[in-house]
Amino acid sequence: MNNDKVLVVFSGGQDSTTCLYWAKAHFKEVYALAFIYGQKHVLEVELAEKIAKKAGVHFDKMDVSFIGSLGKNSLTDTSLEMDQEKPANSFPNTFVPGRNMFFLSIAAVYARERGIFHLVTGVSQTDFSGYPDCRDSFIKSLNVTLNLAMDEQFVIHTPLMWLDKCQTWALSDELGVLDLVRHETLTCYNGIAGDGCGHCPSCKLRKHGLDAYLKLKAAGKTPFEVRIKRPAQNGRILYSFIIYYGFK
Repeated sequence: MNNDKVLVVFSGGQDSTTCLYWAKAHFKEVYALAFIYGQKHVLEVELAEKIAKKAGVHFDKMDVSFIGSLGKNSLTDTSLEMDQEKPANSFPNTFVPGRNMFFLSIAAVYARERGIFHLVTGVSQTDFSGYPDCRDSFIKSLNVTLNLAMDEQFVIHTPLMWLDKCQTWALSDELGVLDLVRHETLTCYNGIAGDGCGHCPSCKLRKHGLDAYLKLKAAGKTPFEVRIKRPAQNGRILYSFIIYYGFK
């Protein structure tokens, strides 16, 4: 298996851009694959291409618009008003059913044809809206499924899985791209690049994390490595050392 090449599922947002530069730091050859899935604001794909070019990585985009029409959600359906808060017993209507499942499955086939068996995605279950396809258990399950489906040994990397937004900003700073991520990415649900609209759920989460990180940075706080407790598996509590962007 070639361990020099990696494919990043790339949207041009804060998380995937941080992951793109994480991939550049860990692999010799990086590919970025963006998806047009019927989202209201395709500007994110245009920005993704610009960022990929600036990063000096291979870039490709794929039209998978059918995904947005399979289930109702406010990111692709202009008739739906976006949830401003997470409903008490569900996830918000910004959830696009099957999106990450389709993205990673398509990305794996695309990667296999190019001799790539490492995939990177920016999902996280630390600061998230409860989307089921952002959970660690889903990623691990899909990883097994992809390997069985194609008789290969893919590895799905999730650098942000256990990081909150404050720690994600810290990682982008460690990678030397905090300003790029802050000013050139698009995370806003209303399609405004950089700091965004400031009031949609995605912008509020992003700003909260940035403000927290800049405050800590100004106080001289630095990232450090700690041992964290993983979720239980088969009744066992697992511990592992990872680079965890907490602060002293």
